[in-house]
Amino acid sequence: MARRFGNLGLAVAALAVAGMIPAAALAQRDPAYAAARAAGQVGEKVDGYLGYVVPPAPSLKAVIDELNIKRKAVYAEKAAAAKATVEEYALTSGCLLISQTSPGEKYQGPDGSWQTRTSNPPLRDSRCP
Repeated sequence: MARRFGNLGLAVAALAVAGMIPAAALAQRDPAYAAARAAGQVGEKVDGYLGYVVPPAPSLKAVIDELNIKRKAVYAEKAAAAKATVEEYALTSGCLLISQTSPGEKYQGPDGSWQTRTSNPPLRDSRCP
């Protein structure tokens, strides 16, 4: 499994470069999401999905839930092609998405706590490739 996960990491990195995984930039086309991200209300989680830093309003929850559903669909498709599990693919994607956060944005640290990205690299989960 470790070897497969290593190959998966390379596959996800290649897809990220090619723009084939849902990156934060694509999701920011939704103004509600962009505003919530800028305000620190939502952030990237290590599991590859968006999470709520503070309890969301129902309208924001609907937007984030829809983005997470879309992410899961992409992860499932790409994981099947890479002969990996959805969870493995999502974790690797989460690691990449966290590394792509900008200073001031929120992300989930290795211990599950919400961190604010600084100019330094984000804290990495030990499971990240």
